[in-house]
Amino acid sequence: MDKRRSLLESPAYIRADRDSDFLHRDDLRATRLQLEYLKPELALQEAGITSTIVVFGGTRIVEPAEARRRLDAARRQLDDAPAGDAAALRNLRVAERIVEKSPFYDVARRFAELVSRWTHECGRDGEFVIATGGGPGIMEAGNRGAEDAGAPSIGFNISLPAEQSPNAHITPELCFQFRYFALRKLHFIQRARALVAFPGGYGTLDELFTALCLVQTGKMKRIPIILVGRKFWEAAIDLEFLADEGVIAPQDIGLVEFAETAEEIFAILERSAG
Repeated sequence: MDKRRSLLESPAYIRADRDSDFLHRDDLRATRLQLEYLKPELALQEAGITSTIVVFGGTRIVEPAEARRRLDAARRQLDDAPAGDAAALRNLRVAERIVEKSPFYDVARRFAELVSRWTHECGRDGEFVIATGGGPGIMEAGNRGAEDAGAPSIGFNISLPAEQSPNAHITPELCFQFRYFALRKLHFIQRARALVAFPGGYGTLDELFTALCLVQTGKMKRIPIILVGRKFWEAAIDLEFLADEGVIAPQDIGLVEFAETAEEIFAILERSAG
């Protein structure tokens, strides 16, 4: 190999902004954080999006027809399993519970459609845009409802070891992928005018408590934080207990409101929007 060719093929010669090995060094974390903030931020500005409604909940809460299909599969699995198979029995019980919660998929979809049509009819395009974590389940329902209304919606996806594809109902120009949870959280909160939490697991609880902490401490303006499905949430989080234990103030219980239907969620939002 001649000297000139070796120079041109040297990793050192790759321009810094095109050198993926360089950009992925630990030393470049601050630069990656900045880029991960700026790319969605500039895209949202260019799209004219000034405020969002964050909708999140369990990825496992699928639409009713799919939930029933999975229940039937769990029943067949139990029938084929040895008598007393604990894993198969547990799978059946979980599938039954998911069927019970599956109507929340329709509630999320209906709410997203309602708010998306309302903003357009009020001439407030770019405001109250539905934003989700971009995955399946309740997040899919939120993006799907906005699509039903012919409105744009955002998907703030996160890259995970178990890869998760974005759902098909996100507006392509508003479908983002994050490496860092911290930057994803920032974008969830930055434009949020309300946060609507459906039943979900660790991810849902994480986003919910992030918002509650920021509002409680005055780090962000108070917004409606709406918990959909009082029965689930009162079992999952005992706010009265926290207040009685003295670890939150009694008035902190009032940072959340409860709703059961799309219309109830929308009424809370409409009241706060002014």
